[in-house]
Amino acid sequence: MSIQEKHAQLTKGFGHLRSHPEPAHWDDWSELDAKAWPKRETHHYELIPTVCFNCEAACGLLAYIDKETGEVKKLEGHPLHPASRGRNCAKGPATVSQMTNPERILYPQKRVGERGDGKWVRVTWDEALDDLAGRIRASLTEGRKDEIVYHVGRPGEDEYTERVLKAWGIDGLSSHTNVCSSGGRTGYAFWMGMDRPSPDYANARFILMMSAHLESGHYFNPNAQRIIEAQQKGTKIAVIDTRLSNTASKADYWVSPWPGTEAALLLAMANGLLQSDRFNREFVEQWVNWREFLADRQYLNDLKMRGFLTEIPSTQTFADFVTVLKNLYRHYTPEWAAEEAGVSAAMIRQITDEIARAGTAFSSNIWRNAAAGHRGGWMITRCLMFLNVLMGAVGEPGSMIPNAWVKFVPARNSAPAPIREWNENHWPREFPLSYFEMSFCLPHILKKRDKRLEVYFTRVMNPVWTFPDGFSWIEMFKEKDRVGCHVTLSPVWSETSQFSDYVLPMGLGTERHDLHSYETHASQWIGFRQPVARVSKERKGERVADTRDTNPGEVWEENEFWIELSWRIDPDGSLGIRQHFESPYRPGEKITVLEYYQWIFENSVPGLPAAAAAEGMTPLQYMQRYAAFEITSDVYAVHKKPVDEKVLEHAVLVPEPSSDRILVDQEPGVWVDQLPRSANHAPLPGPFKNAHGKLRAGVMVNGRAVKGFPTPSGKLEFFSTTLRDWGWPEYAIPIYPRNERERESMVHIVSQVHHKTIDPSQGEYMLLPTFRLPMLIHSRTNGAKWLHEIAHTNPVWINPKDAKRLGVTTGDELKISTEIGSLVDKVWVTEGIKPGVIACSHHLGRWRLHEETGSDRWNSSLVKMEQGSAGTWQIKQIHGPQPFASSDPDSERIWWTDGGVHQNIIFPVQPDPISGMMCWHQRIRVEKVANGTRYGEIEVDTEKAYQVFEKWLTLTRPAPGPGGLYRPYWMLRVLKPHPDAYIVPQEQKGMRDVNEA
Repeated sequence: MSIQEKHAQLTKGFGHLRSHPEPAHWDDWSELDAKAWPKRETHHYELIPTVCFNCEAACGLLAYIDKETGEVKKLEGHPLHPASRGRNCAKGPATVSQMTNPERILYPQKRVGERGDGKWVRVTWDEALDDLAGRIRASLTEGRKDEIVYHVGRPGEDEYTERVLKAWGIDGLSSHTNVCSSGGRTGYAFWMGMDRPSPDYANARFILMMSAHLESGHYFNPNAQRIIEAQQKGTKIAVIDTRLSNTASKADYWVSPWPGTEAALLLAMANGLLQSDRFNREFVEQWVNWREFLADRQYLNDLKMRGFLTEIPSTQTFADFVTVLKNLYRHYTPEWAAEEAGVSAAMIRQITDEIARAGTAFSSNIWRNAAAGHRGGWMITRCLMFLNVLMGAVGEPGSMIPNAWVKFVPARNSAPAPIREWNENHWPREFPLSYFEMSFCLPHILKKRDKRLEVYFTRVMNPVWTFPDGFSWIEMFKEKDRVGCHVTLSPVWSETSQFSDYVLPMGLGTERHDLHSYETHASQWIGFRQPVARVSKERKGERVADTRDTNPGEVWEENEFWIELSWRIDPDGSLGIRQHFESPYRPGEKITVLEYYQWIFENSVPGLPAAAAAEGMTPLQYMQRYAAFEITSDVYAVHKKPVDEKVLEHAVLVPEPSSDRILVDQEPGVWVDQLPRSANHAPLPGPFKNAHGKLRAGVMVNGRAVKGFPTPSGKLEFFSTTLRDWGWPEYAIPIYPRNERERESMVHIVSQVHHKTIDPSQGEYMLLPTFRLPMLIHSRTNGAKWLHEIAHTNPVWINPKDAKRLGVTTGDELKISTEIGSLVDKVWVTEGIKPGVIACSHHLGRWRLHEETGSDRWNSSLVKMEQGSAGTWQIKQIHGPQPFASSDPDSERIWWTDGGVHQNIIFPVQPDPISGMMCWHQRIRVEKVANGTRYGEIEVDTEKAYQVFEKWLTLTRPAPGPGGLYRPYWMLRVLKPHPDAYIVPQEQKGMRDVNEA
């Protein structure tokens, strides 16, 4: 391209630039008369670091604040942030457009009229706080503790609101985890106790990714940098994803299987490593609980009865274990997996060879994708990590590191006592192994249990739009006896806020405090999100009472809101709440948000006080200046680190058996009366007790006392005794049905859209709805005009073969019907999706019921919603995004008219009976829409939706489990209650009991 062409391209659409004289000779820019061009504006900037809040990666940002006006002019990458290293995706810098978004909520709003009518009145913060405090105080004092719920998508800070709820004494936290990552978490937890991976991509020799982590997955910007850097150094990459994602397009191997069959591929790879003896025998012998597996003769006999084993060894040596493994997985050949998954056997062998060559530097990841799409998705995770375990690629450079080793959560100045409540609205006994709260089923659970809520908070949470079966949520909100007061804490309108009683404006990432640590790479670090305008004013010596003084309008920050609300709930301290919100520096007085962080930085972050002192600063000043601190990069092989000598002085050491038999009278391990305290409060499973009531502080390996893994055995658990003991023995090892007979008997780990149950000749397809585009993320990017200009539609992806069968081309309309409803969307014909599968991204299709409120006009469609009889609902689009007058002249320049279609609302809830994960993939019927005039039309039957919930409920195996418990005590649990709360009360019935009655 010539320089003239470049200039024409760059200035296209900018008439004020093209009107200036061009140089006579384009190759000689010295002839350009600078006076003829507009003068550049000069700014004097103050730079203040903070952290992005437009996704979970929490990359560093630098705010450029105009010294003359105090305005935040732009946001760029923070080069000293250890994870993002000065680089950001589009979402971070776009925060500045959200700050000036004319659609923002700037003042507290209270509903007048009915929920959903769109009528609001401005109220004061005092009015709202007093009302909420009174409702909550009454619920607590009257014993209705299960009626208070804080439902959060992304909290922003570990342990902040959890600590608030513990101070209130309620088991009232609900999250989004079961629509996001519980499938991935469960699979990892059954292996290593810790429930998520932290791949060391930078040092890997081979990377296997299940889904689109490079472009849009968890921590994708920090991960993407390191993946590409590794690839540039020669690292090979394989992606297993039915859809051709941007990540797959960068890979050396792209495998597009039938959705839900991924475990077949992975076990074929494991079998290839086993049969060829290309696995790490030493690691497996030392760090896998093979002794427990071989000791359970009944379990081995069961595997033989089921046809997985041909013989059972008479002895229990490691050599016997290897023999059993080879026998157990012998049927999982590349040819069998190729037929089951619809992929190439040759490619399965190639990827197996790459894993073998990588050795301990084999890195893998799965978080959503297949683990979130299918019944038994957690087993796909189990099978993926099996490969890492076979190679010894756990905790080593270039491998998969358990998340708790690279995450740091500091202690707070006050620690409320454990909660003594168990809330079955969130943790029903039917899902004793779920990760975590059964949040997306809440409307059905409340209906089934005949329960109500007094105060329901939503924060970074938009269940009407994000969750499946949104009309059931609308019905719940409209039923006044079901929800007393619904409070949305948000900077912007959303589909859910339209059915609120209060909408209280909360700050963006540049307008709030948070302290966090994420598992982005091989380093343990903390980041400090802070309100940049406040920091700027305080640097100048101006007094700031709270963050509302520096935010737009009366926008607050969440942390100060919770302090103030808690103070008002317990004004005289009689409830025991107030004490946890008193200043550690001014006894008896209310803590300030800066005092809260000051105490943490002074007392709870190893190395920070010394680093601050070296620069002549206090720890708080240091974090305000840098907004990030690396604690350690010594994060490898934590399981091999020796138990502290002081702990060993009072410990009972029980070695592993030296013979070929398991000890039956004592459990191997390092046993103590009290566990040592740790500076790091990152959540870990446990504690683990033996029959004598002692606590395990480590394990014995080759005669050495080392830390091991936080699992019941202290090892990596190929054989999950938890699954065995809690009623799921057939799934206690990595396994997958080999034929139709086994698919019928192992239904709990067979996808609800298994391809052999789909009949395309009858218009049946499987819908893949679990991806999003990299520049948007659910509701948090609302108000980011630049991002919605880039992406604003979500057509259905259809392979050319299916398009021909259906008689459609790009731009035509299709009606997609699920078990409970239907929608009409446009077609995009592409080779990027497997024939027989249809895909649609899940982060578009925003809608509002009223012209000026309900959702941002930058990206939402105005719709008409109608409720028919017997649970029938309908949405029709009136118009898509269009120009509107506002304080931002860009709002009148909106050129796009399509906002996409809301697909999640037509999905029934499909809770995995083990992990609790929403199984997102849908069995659908597809038909061409004549005339193409029904785009965006949605119909749903909520009575059918409730029937689907009850059908999936029958697949569960409820608690009580061993010891009469709701849940295994060792497993991770948010707001982990006192052990007494784990006991299932015999006098209370569960939801399955109601069914049977």
